[in-house]
Amino acid sequence: MRDKPLANPGLSRMPAIFFGHGSPMNALEDNRYTAAWEQLGASVAQRRPKAILSISAHWYTRGIGVAAMPMPKTIHDFGGFPQALFDIRYPAPGAPALAAQVRDLLAPLNVAMDQSWGVRSRHLVGAG
Repeated sequence: MRDKPLANPGLSRMPAIFFGHGSPMNALEDNRYTAAWEQLGASVAQRRPKAILSISAHWYTRGIGVAAMPMPKTIHDFGGFPQALFDIRYPAPGAPALAAQVRDLLAPLNVAMDQSWGVRSRHLVGAG
């Protein structure tokens, strides 16, 4: 399948990246994984993305949902780790317009526009 031409040929596409989140402790540790994520984050930040879409199979609801609030909370859905891990917050702004676009792109699937769930902290390891 060929990519559609870009509306502005001077712009390049942002990367699609799969992350296996691994240990939540990566948020506190300095290791080769966090060093690589930091380098990737700096590289992507230079391109100044308008939004970052994170997709998870760990949404504990029936059906498909997209976080559609302007300021999603950080969710810590794990246990047995140091308090420092639970203290991490990622006050990233949401993108309700992007959420609506994702919902529309997934039609005819029924996608809920969620206003309560938030962002899983495991998606944020290495972010910052």
